[in-house]
Amino acid sequence: MGLPEVWFILIAVLFTGYFVLEGFDFGVGMHMPVLGRGRSESADTRRRVLLNTIGPVWDGNEVWLITAGGALFAAFPEWYATLFSGFYLPLLLILLALIVRVCAIEWRGKIDDPTWRRRCDWGIIFGSWVPAVLWGVAFANIVRGVAIDENKQYVGGFFGLLNPYALLGGATTALVFALHGAVFIVLKTAGDVHEDAVKLSRRLAIPTIPVAGGFVLWTQLAYGKDWTWILVVAAALSLLAVVALTAAEREGWAFTFTTVAIMATIVLLFASLFPNVMPSTLDPAWSLTIENASSSPYTLKVMTWAAAIMTPVVLMYQGWTYWVFRQRISTAQIPKSIGLKIGAK
Repeated sequence: MGLPEVWFILIAVLFTGYFVLEGFDFGVGMHMPVLGRGRSESADTRRRVLLNTIGPVWDGNEVWLITAGGALFAAFPEWYATLFSGFYLPLLLILLALIVRVCAIEWRGKIDDPTWRRRCDWGIIFGSWVPAVLWGVAFANIVRGVAIDENKQYVGGFFGLLNPYALLGGATTALVFALHGAVFIVLKTAGDVHEDAVKLSRRLAIPTIPVAGGFVLWTQLAYGKDWTWILVVAAALSLLAVVALTAAEREGWAFTFTTVAIMATIVLLFASLFPNVMPSTLDPAWSLTIENASSSPYTLKVMTWAAAIMTPVVLMYQGWTYWVFRQRISTAQIPKSIGLKIGAK
């Protein structure tokens, strides 16, 4: 195995980590309108509970995307150039949504005003749903192949990316992230929010199975390899286990299996793609592969040493963060808002 293959695997690992960790962040934001509705407590308090479940970790989770993008740029510059120029509009929408989400999360509590907080909540919802859908659309198109010419340029249009397979991929990531987030909320909360999240996760598990199962099966039949049937079975059994475990209120194991389902699906996509990195639907000879899209051996060697030194440090720090903030959160622990009053002098 050469360094280009090693970095293809490492990029797959980085994106897998990103979707596992940021997936439940997106799920929490997607559930703001449902689990953030008031019952015995105010809607604002319930929404603050939801945000506090991801408060210490969400920005660290996004670092996985930055690292994956940086690794893609350095290890496979041709892949990076074709991907970001050809998928410019959907990736721009993802970036815009992530920026809106960051600002909304950071600024929500700065001003003590219901209208301000409501607008920030919609920013969080928008910034969670859009990437959750478009990441599935983007990766499905990468696996399916796009119109790349002999100059390694994408020559298709935006609407060419909205094919049935890609749209099913978008529905799959949205539903799986929503389920992943609901189970995470169950795991991290107590009281009424916990009880409502249990009910929501049970409902979400049912539609997620046929949609995600259909996408995984389509991927395997159209693009998979013989050994990737293992990943299909792992994803299917994991989702079935989530249904049983949410019914039994075994949220720790349920979260483990939503994680396994996401991991199996992303690994299936990358394994189906190998040894290509972006197949061409115009002519297979014009496809970008691991060999013709990678950097020089010297560049890959330097990157490998840097990754070997820094990766364990980053993983230990992030693991420590999750351990420190492992406690459950309830509405009783949420203090009164200390944001600035509009018009106050």
